Amino acid sequence: MELDILNGRFRHQYLSFEALTHQLQEWARSYPDLAHLQSIGTSPEGRDIWVLTIGPEPERRRPAVWVDGNMHGTELAGSNVALAVAEAALALHSEPAALPHGLPEHLRQFLQGVLFHVCPRVSPDGAEQVIRHGGFVRSAPRRSADAPDTPRWRPQDLDGDGLCRYLRLQDPAGDFVESTDIPGLMLPRRVEDPPPYWRLYPEGLIEAWDGETIPDPDWLRDTPDFNRNFPWGWQPEPEQLGAGHYPGSEPETKAVIDFALANPNLYAWLNLHTFGGVFIRPRIDAPDSRMDQQDLALYRQLDAWGQSLAGYPTVSSYEEFTYQPETPLHGDLTEFAYHQRGCIAVVCELWDLFQRLGRPRPRRFVDHYTAFERTDMVHLAQWDAAHNQQRLFQPWRPLDHPQLGAVEVGGITPSIGIWNPPPEILPAICDGLAAYWLRVASLLPRLTIEGIHWTPLGERHWELAVTLGNHGYLPSYGLNAARDRPWNTGLEARAATRGCRLIHPDQAHRRLGHLEGWGQGLGEASQMPWFQRSRGSSHRTCVRWLIQGEGEITLRFGSPRLGELIHRLWVPGAAPG
Repeated sequence: MELDILNGRFRHQYLSFEALTHQLQEWARSYPDLAHLQSIGTSPEGRDIWVLTIGPEPERRRPAVWVDGNMHGTELAGSNVALAVAEAALALHSEPAALPHGLPEHLRQFLQGVLFHVCPRVSPDGAEQVIRHGGFVRSAPRRSADAPDTPRWRPQDLDGDGLCRYLRLQDPAGDFVESTDIPGLMLPRRVEDPPPYWRLYPEGLIEAWDGETIPDPDWLRDTPDFNRNFPWGWQPEPEQLGAGHYPGSEPETKAVIDFALANPNLYAWLNLHTFGGVFIRPRIDAPDSRMDQQDLALYRQLDAWGQSLAGYPTVSSYEEFTYQPETPLHGDLTEFAYHQRGCIAVVCELWDLFQRLGRPRPRRFVDHYTAFERTDMVHLAQWDAAHNQQRLFQPWRPLDHPQLGAVEVGGITPSIGIWNPPPEILPAICDGLAAYWLRVASLLPRLTIEGIHWTPLGERHWELAVTLGNHGYLPSYGLNAARDRPWNTGLEARAATRGCRLIHPDQAHRRLGHLEGWGQGLGEASQMPWFQRSRGSSHRTCVRWLIQGEGEITLRFGSPRLGELIHRLWVPGAAPG
């Protein structure tokens, strides 16, 4: 059965939980030998957190990659792109004509041996809230268990149009004015602006209201942020907003952590967010000068692919994506994947809105989000009219608010056009990211039996020599960041005999250590033309056993990350029985 590439519903619209589940189940039904669907957890509202595993014999451990999306409720496009990666992984095993990403045949064959784990929606509750009603949901539509019972905004559709947008309240001390040229566009007030002046609040009601105080609409306080709830560098509230009670305290993040711990064979991790049009790499807690330089060279290769295939730059989290300079975030997923699980871990902020508006790149990429001026807002409205079917800005309409009295409702609806790209350009974004991640998956190690050699020693004695090699780019340990973790053990060999015997039985189990890969990233000194050189034979090892008699030998080679190779052979001259 061939995939209907490029026509999947997810390439053209944002999916409800029901539609996303249907797509995953359809793949699992249509490709039972390739696709295995499992729920790794359940959200508080009862929705499954799905993971689709793609590859022949999906239960057999071998080098694997992970993709997740929609960790934050409003960031719907991550689910679409994650599904596009799943589709591309399935296409690897169909006819070559069905593969749209320009892979050479040898890479396609290599990738057929890689497992792809795709979790398209980490926050099904948050995404469903946004799909149904709009509005802002950081991770999930719930409050932290110990949040104080103080006045707070609760989003609610008050005018019956099916969306949660904005309220504006006229106030002589207001900090916004309305554009005279673009209906619905509110602009930051300048001192020279004439009245009327307005205050902006989320469409909704004030819970625990005292009848007088209007609370700040702080969408990040008193609610969990899944991307601050992972073990690496975790810090509690108030040092880190959204941190939760402890790492993995939220059921959604615990499901992801448990899966990672149960699958040490993960070598690469793609965490999909919106928006910005940028890849963000480790480290989050230190500049590049303090990063392992071999790991950094590897990320330079990812940067090259990110630019050429997706059109996005790659930046250091610490140097270009800390909201306050030299103040790292804590509990970040990709740092957990990089430091603790030894993965090539990268965030992608999908949707290059800034580039499409023609904004020059600032010194620190994160400054895009705080240096958006009034002229940029006008350009955004013009772009919305020309390229986004005027989805963003709507006129204001009077509303009698049950608590605040006469207000107006309307303004910006940022779900499509700011937080997520217009559906019309989703196919191109899906293609670029799928092509990028297939290249990253092609870096994984590949354990191979290079040769088996018998040497007769006389009197029914033999030496068996087996040469093993890593034919992949990455070393068997993954990245240097987690090379010394206790679980990241090297290659082991085991021999079991039937009819013959090992002369040294204590050598039935051998520890062989790690195997290097052939890759070294970009910009490594050994690649320079003035002194090109390769490593020695650290990608290869040979293990030997002394055998007496005639019979069958079962050999097992592997590690928690590489999986296991099993090879059965007969002593020369012995007849299979």
